[in-house]
Amino acid sequence: MWPVVGLAFGTVLGLAGAFGGFGAFALVLVLGAIGFLVGRAFEGEIDLAELFTRRR
Repeated sequence: MWPVVGLAFGTVLGLAGAFGGFGAFALVLVLGAIGFLVGRAFEGEIDLAELFTRRR
């Protein structure tokens, strides 16, 4: 499944870069990374609370 997801994401990035320029490419890249982290958090594979809590 992950190779297909990677292929789809790469295709979307390529289209955004080709038709929207670098700004659209960067926006799709950042939103894709955020979506990836949120999806992992919903599946329970990572704990986002660890990233945002202060350590003493």
